[in-house]
Amino acid sequence: MNPLDAILPDVLACRICEEHLPHGPRPVVQADASATILIAGQAPGRRVHESGIPFDDPSGDRLRDWMGIDRDTFYSSHVAILPMGFCYPGSGKSGDLPPRPECAPAWREQLLASLPHVALTLVLGKYAQDYHLDARRSTVTDLVSRWKSFWPTHLPLPHPSPRNRIWVRRNPWFETDVIPALQSRIHELL
Repeated sequence: MNPLDAILPDVLACRICEEHLPHGPRPVVQADASATILIAGQAPGRRVHESGIPFDDPSGDRLRDWMGIDRDTFYSSHVAILPMGFCYPGSGKSGDLPPRPECAPAWREQLLASLPHVALTLVLGKYAQDYHLDARRSTVTDLVSRWKSFWPTHLPLPHPSPRNRIWVRRNPWFETDVIPALQSRIHELL
């Protein structure tokens, strides 16, 4: 049996932070042992919690656009999606709450070890960047501007949320330099 097949049912049944989740647990992940692309994000939002489909929202539309792929390819065995927290943490004063801290220590290393063919990890947002790139002293802008130092195995990205449109406008190099390189690498891996 593939190690991923052994662990995924436990991940999907996880309830370790149930008491802290105002909408209850509903782990949302996508993983196949043959995946070559990993999306390491933050945590599902409200819409994703309701549908159970990762990035089934405007952020997902934008991410697929950045990647240059359609929904069918995005939701195929080529792409694994493992947020730092698997369940919707609820919302706070300025948007969704951060991923629950119990999730990554409980599952992340086992899941990552079960994805031996990943050649590119898209690292979305500060929590994922702190974990995958040990970036605790860097801002998202700093990391993304230094994207070539992580290339071609990792690519730090801002979160594709529509809230980050201003960030993209203030950093035009992102769309002129980073996005074409990302799309080229994605097509190479597919």
